[in-house]
Amino acid sequence: MTYVLHYAPDNASLIVRLALEHRGLPYRAALVDRRAKAQESADFRALNPNGLIPVLETPEGPLFETGAILLYLADRHGGLGPGPDDPARGDFLKWLFFLSNTIHPALRRLFYSEKYIAPAHVDALRAGTRNDLAQHYATLEIQAVGGWLLGGTAPTVLDFYTAALLRWPVLYPADQPRDWFTLAASPALARLSAAVEALPATHALQCAEGLGDTPFTAPRYPQPPEGSAT
Repeated sequence: MTYVLHYAPDNASLIVRLALEHRGLPYRAALVDRRAKAQESADFRALNPNGLIPVLETPEGPLFETGAILLYLADRHGGLGPGPDDPARGDFLKWLFFLSNTIHPALRRLFYSEKYIAPAHVDALRAGTRNDLAQHYATLEIQAVGGWLLGGTAPTVLDFYTAALLRWPVLYPADQPRDWFTLAASPALARLSAAVEALPATHALQCAEGLGDTPFTAPRYPQPPEGSAT
């Protein structure tokens, strides 16, 4: 089976791409053209009725939601996180859901505040969300002191997810203040970002999505060979 990853550059699909590349799984990347709002098309909504990226086509049908895709790949192929019988499984699941259910949605509220609240309250929502995110990143900083997010000698999908969640607040949204977050203020997370950046999977990501030489330690706006991040 060759998976099909429906992606846009520098979107959440990059986390899935890292997992596929790290595990050496065969896949084909299918661009979702955000400039043309292809994610809102009938064809794409047939894969994900929510119109959000990524989607991974699998033998069991299309999967959406980043956390669900990562858990599927980890359980189906191994090598991406503790299996169901591993004593570390509980820790793996709680941090995966913390990333996917708490931090990732908070970033979406910050980036797309106008979709969540009336214009008169956008500034207050953003301010509160930044405070929430600062606390969430402080929680991750404590967890990352031992190296990879779960410790051990090898990365899991948690580390790929974390690196992306640390990349985006440096860059987005371009029309809002971003000085509330600096990676240098979190040395353990900075080390984790550097470790993910050094993986061969990240080199493949850099080439495919034009993320530059330091996509996680010193992010720059992407220059993808095709498509657009926004």
